[in-house]
Amino acid sequence: MVDEIITDFLDEELDDEELVSQSLTSGLYEHRRVIADSGQNPVRVDRFLMAHLRDTSRNRIQKAAEAGFIQANGKAVKSNYKVKAGDIITLMLDRPKRDWEIIPEDIPLDIIYEDDILLVINKPAGMVVHPGCGNFSGTLVNALAWHLRDDSRYDPNNPEVGLVHRIDKDTSGLLMVAKSDPAHKGLSEQLAVHSITREYLALCYNNFMEDAGTCDVPIGRDPQKRVRQSVYGSGERNAVTHYRVLERFGTYTYIRARLETGRTHQIRVHMAHIHHPLVGDSVYSSGKNDLGMEGQALHGWRLQFTHPKTGEHMVFQAPLPEDMQRALKRLGYPGSLSYPGEEAL
Repeated sequence: MVDEIITDFLDEELDDEELVSQSLTSGLYEHRRVIADSGQNPVRVDRFLMAHLRDTSRNRIQKAAEAGFIQANGKAVKSNYKVKAGDIITLMLDRPKRDWEIIPEDIPLDIIYEDDILLVINKPAGMVVHPGCGNFSGTLVNALAWHLRDDSRYDPNNPEVGLVHRIDKDTSGLLMVAKSDPAHKGLSEQLAVHSITREYLALCYNNFMEDAGTCDVPIGRDPQKRVRQSVYGSGERNAVTHYRVLERFGTYTYIRARLETGRTHQIRVHMAHIHHPLVGDSVYSSGKNDLGMEGQALHGWRLQFTHPKTGEHMVFQAPLPEDMQRALKRLGYPGSLSYPGEEAL
């Protein structure tokens, strides 16, 4: 039974704002760490974890709690423990998180910026960010392990360095990577207080009536389809997306979007919720590829943050991928394909 519990919890997908570490504590290894939002209402820990663990069940979580594997603020708790704002909930198991080691692979990276403590990378659509179920090679982390193979500070198997946030496999765009513990801590702290600006460009279906707006609707795990997220889903968490129309094409609309929070699939879920699903999105839209997209029409265009070492304000932009450029040209977009504008979001 313990083996079943352990297998069920491996390789869970993370929110950008969830902190994950893997350490040995009293004979147990930390597999997941989730910090409850400041606005978290009291909720049973089994329901809370249902919102953050992929492809599992409440029964599995309850059995894990019975086995002493669920902790709140460093102490084992039962399923009926009420999670409060600021609580640190951890899943502790009696074996390391992975039975495999991340192997460096010589995979080309589109590096936008690099210095002694961090990188900014433009990830192509189709590349998985981190190894997981069914994707143990060919990922961005495998490529990073090769690129940083001579940097003694960088351990691809140590979650305290490396990726600060993630984007979906079929989304392209900018990602921050920390080479050291202090860099990771500094960037993660900025992410936690929403001081990092992440802007996306997207092609949506249907005509927007308004020129700009905000979707402020909680997102949680879809109780019917665990691979999906859903508004008002299981264990929903606050989620805020700001958007502005760049061009209307009748059947399609080209927009800028800015994340205030970083929930899994956030822009995709929010746009679908307001009846503007993304072109090419096979999960939250029809999935029809009527504009020749290689994934969903979503690109992490601009990234702004404070350099954790120098304090300098950093701004990076990544050009639209070729498939989105082709689609916009086909639709007759009159604006710049490289610079969509500075209107406030």
